[in-house]
Amino acid sequence: MNRLFGSVRSRATLGATLVVVVALFVTGAAVLQALRSNLTAEAGTQAEGTARAVAAELAARTPYDQLSGLDSKSGPVQVVDEDGNLVAATEDLRWISGTVTDQVRPRPSSSPSPSASASAPPSAPAREDDDDDDDDDDDDDDTEAPRTPGTPKAEESEPALAPGETGGQTTFGSGAATVDDDTADYRFAAVDVRTHDRGLLTVYAGAPLAAEHSAVRTALTVMLIGFPLLAALVAGMTWVVTGRALRPVAGIREEMAAITASEDLTRRVPEPETHDEVARLARTTNETLAALETSVERQRRFVADASHELRSPIASLRTQLEVAAAHPELLDLDGAVEDTVRLQHLAADLLLLARLDAGERPVDARVDLAALAREETAGRTGVTVDAEPAEVAGSRGQLGRVLGNLLDNGRRHARETVSVSVRREGDWAVLTVADDGDGVAEADRERIFERFVRLDAARSRDDGGAGLGLAIARDVAVRHGGTLTAGAAPSGGALFALRLPLAPVT
Repeated sequence: MNRLFGSVRSRATLGATLVVVVALFVTGAAVLQALRSNLTAEAGTQAEGTARAVAAELAARTPYDQLSGLDSKSGPVQVVDEDGNLVAATEDLRWISGTVTDQVRPRPSSSPSPSASASAPPSAPAREDDDDDDDDDDDDDDTEAPRTPGTPKAEESEPALAPGETGGQTTFGSGAATVDDDTADYRFAAVDVRTHDRGLLTVYAGAPLAAEHSAVRTALTVMLIGFPLLAALVAGMTWVVTGRALRPVAGIREEMAAITASEDLTRRVPEPETHDEVARLARTTNETLAALETSVERQRRFVADASHELRSPIASLRTQLEVAAAHPELLDLDGAVEDTVRLQHLAADLLLLARLDAGERPVDARVDLAALAREETAGRTGVTVDAEPAEVAGSRGQLGRVLGNLLDNGRRHARETVSVSVRREGDWAVLTVADDGDGVAEADRERIFERFVRLDAARSRDDGGAGLGLAIARDVAVRHGGTLTAGAAPSGGALFALRLPLAPVT
């Protein structure tokens, strides 16, 4: 299980599928709620139309037995007086819930309706309609028709109704009823009407919710079938698309594994022809491999050159010692000391380069380049100094080694003089060492900073050194956040410029 969901492809597929499932669930719930609300509202509108039609007939003094809305085809209808008594109901009404009363048969009233006939159902108690009883009628206007518990009352926000007037507000509720042995859910609408002879009546009319239930069930069925299929389709498409997108990554991984196994840094990973993140990853990987190949090759050359450079003084020293052992009178003591010193300097240079390659950071000290220049040039003939104070942060020993190497190089190639200057340029301190020799060709001004490089192949190692001085100087400059470049001096010789950031003012 961990291996299955440990891949980017699996996690992307799972994440996309979960997002789609949640979106479908929320959308489906919203759609079902909207569908149910709309269909319920339509049923309520239908029920209100039936209730108002019956109320209009009651306002027109239509007898109960002649009300057109009491036909069972119109749905369940109840007419309730202000005391909560059922005075008229739909034919074949067997059971009802959700209205103010569960009565299905009208109760006999204490007095007949003014237009009552022998076949008319009992109505609410008759009331005098004389003009003298207007006050009583006004008092009765405040009587509220019973309502289903929890159902708002229509009269609360409208004035009292006048005789023959129908209420402007409709109260809605849901319930069930059995009509003609058919039980179903209904949306009920309640409308008040003030009659001339029967007082305040409330008409309850129901419209079936079968269409709402059917539509919701159909939509739910479609969702239950369609949503899993859609989620499966999204999961499959995501799996395929991510697989195609990550296929180059698999190729990169396989090639990197092969490079690691073969240790062949000349190989490169395949680069897709796209311009996406995978293509950039491949290009960056190849750039890293190229840099690693260069570094390894440089290290190999360094080891080979170091071995070659060490071999000469060691061989010379061994020869002198062997001759001295056989013929003590032939011992060249000065030559042995010179080879030993040369070997010591070479070992020190190699050790310093190794520390620089390992990323050794210089100590954080303040060094005045002007004072350092005067200190390093003291005792050297043919060297002039023109320096202004310029403090930098770094290692005094390493910076002194840089200046000493530049002075040795300048003295080795100068005809007569070597000039040193220190100046400030903005946020930088610039130290230059110039000589009046033949200079360095423009094509060789970068190559001379490579390790074990000597431009004059005919020059002896005694005169030219091992070719590490300038390489060490540049590496130290870079570790101090600066640069070391070679150029042409005004006198025609070589000009080396060391640029270092000035130390912050304390």
